[in-house]
Amino acid sequence: MNNKMNGKMNGKMKRPPINAGGLKRLISMLVKSYPVLLPVTAGCIILSSITNALPAIFQQKIIVDIEAYWKSGDWAAASKVILPKVLILLGLYLLSWVAIILYTQFMAFITQGFLSKMRISLFEKMQNLPIRYFDTNKHGDIMSRYTNDIDALRQLISQALPTLLQTVILIVAVFFIMLYYSLWLTLVVVLGIFGIMFVSGRAGGGSAKFFMRQQKSLGKVEGFVQEMMNGERVVKVFNHEDQCREDFDILNEELFNDGFKAHAYANILAPIIQNIGNILYVLLAVVGGVLLLAKVPNIGIASVIAGIGVVTIDILIPFLNMAKQFTGNVNGLAQQVNSVAMAMAGAERIFSMIDEQPEVDDGYVTLVNARYNKDGSIIETEKHTGHWAWKHPHGDGTLTYTPLEGNVELLDVDFAYEEGKTVLHNISLTARPGEKIAFVGATGAGKTTITNLLNRFYDIEDGKIRYDNININKIRKADLRRSLGLVLQETNLFTGSVMDNIRYGKLDATDEQCKTAAKLAGADDFISRLPDGYDTMLENNGENLSQGQRQLIAIARAAVADPPVMIMDEATSSIDTHTEQIVQRGMDKLMEGRTVFVIAHRLSTVKNSDVIMVLDHGRIIERGTHEQLIKQKGQYYKLYTGAFELE
Repeated sequence: MNNKMNGKMNGKMKRPPINAGGLKRLISMLVKSYPVLLPVTAGCIILSSITNALPAIFQQKIIVDIEAYWKSGDWAAASKVILPKVLILLGLYLLSWVAIILYTQFMAFITQGFLSKMRISLFEKMQNLPIRYFDTNKHGDIMSRYTNDIDALRQLISQALPTLLQTVILIVAVFFIMLYYSLWLTLVVVLGIFGIMFVSGRAGGGSAKFFMRQQKSLGKVEGFVQEMMNGERVVKVFNHEDQCREDFDILNEELFNDGFKAHAYANILAPIIQNIGNILYVLLAVVGGVLLLAKVPNIGIASVIAGIGVVTIDILIPFLNMAKQFTGNVNGLAQQVNSVAMAMAGAERIFSMIDEQPEVDDGYVTLVNARYNKDGSIIETEKHTGHWAWKHPHGDGTLTYTPLEGNVELLDVDFAYEEGKTVLHNISLTARPGEKIAFVGATGAGKTTITNLLNRFYDIEDGKIRYDNININKIRKADLRRSLGLVLQETNLFTGSVMDNIRYGKLDATDEQCKTAAKLAGADDFISRLPDGYDTMLENNGENLSQGQRQLIAIARAAVADPPVMIMDEATSSIDTHTEQIVQRGMDKLMEGRTVFVIAHRLSTVKNSDVIMVLDHGRIIERGTHEQLIKQKGQYYKLYTGAFELE
């Protein structure tokens, strides 16, 4: 065993308390989700528990009757007395069986329904989280919340909670029945229960702590595996398999240690409690035998009602059976506590994601369909006219409409991903409708960061960004992003047809509009040659297509949205020179009349830009047209002539 495992099983460890707030929240959510079915199910569980406890009473009475008629030998009379009690006993077992069937079926429906709602809550929350959350959390760890942590809740709801309720009711019922028959024998059982509680606290103290660590370690392993799957080609081309195995072994060893300790602490309880129960059974038999032989006066309700003055065999035998049932249920209760600990570890991770602060959106300026009158006034319409306007409500109750043109201004913008680490310094620029603005510079210079700010994926620290002379913070994010087209270097295609992926840019676009956009992007030619054309199914991010073909579909997706502002972030970097020429012609048509921001390493693609801005360490150090910058013979000149490497 690895020497990193230095946890001592026999050491003194305090059980970290199960998150009572989390458990209360979970149960509250269950009740709100199933306000009628859940109480009905609980009623069936209670009925099942009671009908499991009552047979002990009738067993005792049948033993008494058999003992009485054994002496008289009148079995004909005995059958008339005993048979009804036997039938009641069978009826109780049948009722218990029916109650169990009902509550197990109800719990199956409740469990799967609740887990479905939890997954929906997680997914809806994920859609409202800022980009920063996904930049700072491993995607595999996020996925683990949908799988492993949700499955831990399944075990809690479908097994642990019903068993806990049933067991607690059964323990209480059996305890009072034992107290009904004999105080002396009940005291012996209580003594055994204190022993079980003492040993459980010692042996199972660390389970909750390590179950929580196990869930976190499992998330790390899944995150690493997903990362390796996405980068498998890179791993193989650089012969990095051995290092990956070593890294995986470290994470897997951590998961092994946490899982081993969690289950070791949990599993040690069962044999200990079972053996304590066996010892208690023997001790009861011995004490009961002594009380029986010594004819010690019995103390209990039965001694008053039934006139049982001393401990008799008809009390001792059912009592032994009840004691066995009692300790068995206590054992089950101890086991379920560990299941609750594991489930609450998962619930804590789920709730931590649900409780994440959503993306802040305090914008109130919205994008609406508009009709422009000859006098220059704007009228809002419900029907799409091909024209848009910003609807700007004011504090005095008035409304103003501003045409959507794509005029973008950045004024003295500063930004930092982390406090104190500014990555953009005093960025100022103006992009007028129809202009093409290009950003060039080394990796990390801040080019993509500027486009992230235009989309409000991140908010600026200082300065202002104006869109059509409106402060960008006043524009509702969904409307802002609807007015922007974005083509990234890394394409993301979704499971579905080629047509579905193009229509992703505008969900109400017709097939003809999607095909027109594909032709504009230069994608129609290769799509038409696919096995099923536009109906060809794409899976695994379009792995059956080349990188260039995937990028063409992404460009067509942006084209069908028909936004006034386009952002091209290395859009042609993954396309060969021949394909680039085709795409560039389509992009030139797409860019006509639009404000365009282009990020490119291939300087040949930005030569025709209206303004080229050279960035270095978050600052704009040069700006101008291609010809102007060449004449300056500064950084751009060095980049263009190869005197200075772009990277």
